[in-house]
Amino acid sequence: MEHIVFLTGRLAQHSLERVLAGMAPAPFTWEVRELGLQVAGLMTADMIRRRLTLPPGVDRVMVPGRCRGDLEALSAHFGVPVERGPDELKDLPRHFNRPAQADSLSEYDIRIFSEIVDAPRLDVEAIVARAARLRADGADVIDLGCLPATDFPHLEDAVAALKGEGHRVSVDSLDADELLRGGRAGADFLLSLTPDTLWLADEVAATPVLIPRQPDEEASFHAAVESLARRGRPFLADAILDPIPFGLLDSLCRYKRLRERFPEVAIMMGIGNVTELTEADTSGINAVLLGIAAELRASAVLTTQVSNHARRAVREADVARRVMYRARETSALPKGLTEALMTVHGKYPFPDSPEEIDETARGVRDPSFRVQISARGLHVYNRDGHHVERDPFALFPRLGLESDGSHAFYMGVELARAEIAWSLGKRYTQDQPLEWGCAVERAAPDLLAQCAPGPTRQARHRGPDGSAHHEERSAVRHADDL
Repeated sequence: MEHIVFLTGRLAQHSLERVLAGMAPAPFTWEVRELGLQVAGLMTADMIRRRLTLPPGVDRVMVPGRCRGDLEALSAHFGVPVERGPDELKDLPRHFNRPAQADSLSEYDIRIFSEIVDAPRLDVEAIVARAARLRADGADVIDLGCLPATDFPHLEDAVAALKGEGHRVSVDSLDADELLRGGRAGADFLLSLTPDTLWLADEVAATPVLIPRQPDEEASFHAAVESLARRGRPFLADAILDPIPFGLLDSLCRYKRLRERFPEVAIMMGIGNVTELTEADTSGINAVLLGIAAELRASAVLTTQVSNHARRAVREADVARRVMYRARETSALPKGLTEALMTVHGKYPFPDSPEEIDETARGVRDPSFRVQISARGLHVYNRDGHHVERDPFALFPRLGLESDGSHAFYMGVELARAEIAWSLGKRYTQDQPLEWGCAVERAAPDLLAQCAPGPTRQARHRGPDGSAHHEERSAVRHADDL
């Protein structure tokens, strides 16, 4: 059986041992090593190299998730794999029973068409800039949305500029002349042809997207699909997704009938009618719609991000298509793969019970404030006491920071984060920004670089002689880090 050494700090040692003991029967044997530092999250690879001596029979070393430094070099030094665990030690059981590997969301089979709905009103430079942002979010095709009764004199220039930047381009219009212009300019796709404008497919090389004259005119729509299929012409068929409450369910049934009648046809689903026209968080809507598209084995979705609440629709669709592809291909529920679509609430918001936090607080011997949350509320503690409240304003008078502006500012920021996390049911970790999934762009931490010290602040406390003085110190990280 594999034997694993877990490294930690003094404050987290007993909690780590309790979590590991609670995993019995574990598929490994274990021991815990405390490296002579108080907070485990401040551990570095250099510190481990200096302080750790491994006995014979160790198969693996697990370090705290926030440990900085080159673990490959550390593995070579010790001759056994050295790996990061989860950021929070309470997540260890899930860490050892993960249903998917870190690269499991690399595959997908649905292309994202992202429409620039006001393209005629933007100059070419602005269109190219918008397209770059959309591609960075996950768009595969940049869709130039034409507007009724609005001239688009620079359509050809826009197509050429986008193609020059390496984009795949579609032109989106019901005007036959605009579609012809776009196709002749080199667009890859034309949205959208109806049974009445099917002739356009013979005029240009662009791949057509076929829609019905009216959403409920299925007979002529299916006849047009059969016509293009007989010619062996590549195309996509879009049965039109209607918004709530104007026929969403009926339109989903149309897509189902389209797939049943044409098992091999490439289908597009325009999801913007639902994400844009429903005032609800779009991350969940996109998850459901991309799940339906995955079951339908659709080839593409068309989305927009016009409304402020839909500003991350492309990024959400990109995450959702990967999750749903993985779920479908492995015949598993779309769970345990990523929390990127859980933007508001957390799955495990309170890893520590009030009793466990209190136990940690009793072991603190310095004046630095720690902040944690539990189902009971906000916890603030140091060597002078442990306070629990749901309202940060009720906590502040107990901290003695009235004459310490910089420290008061720091604690105000941390308590505000903690209150938001507690109110929504999200994870909170001191000195770390809150996680908002793919709703907020956040650079991945560079775990090879040394962690910069947290915000430095002045802490006012009493000396041994009772006189007031100040002590400079850096932010203390979550006391229960692995």
